[in-house]
Amino acid sequence: MPSQMIRKKNGSGFTRLFNALRWSLAGLRAALRYEKAFQQEVLLFCVFTPLGIWLGDNGMERSLLLGSLLLVLLIELLNSAIEAVVDRIGEERHPLAGRAKDMGSAAVLLSLINAALIWGFILI
Repeated sequence: MPSQMIRKKNGSGFTRLFNALRWSLAGLRAALRYEKAFQQEVLLFCVFTPLGIWLGDNGMERSLLLGSLLLVLLIELLNSAIEAVVDRIGEERHPLAGRAKDMGSAAVLLSLINAALIWGFILI
């Protein structure tokens, strides 16, 4: 699996871009396979994307509607990464570990509120 490879040399030019793409796709596959919240948000993205394209009156509105959905997925990926790193470091409870996980969760919540506000303002 590319995400488990030791990445000493990134290469240059197209090799570097190709490797970055492979690792990014490996991260997406891992999130889709192991992260229930990400799976649910991808499902919502798939449902709301056609709605956003149909309901948006112009390119700007469509961009805001779809961009807010993509932002939720981005933040969820970052939150999952934070949780994975914290869990990798150790299973014992530590205030800083809890704070990191709580902050990641708060970021997801804020991105969901942002999406709801954008959809609400545009559609009402």
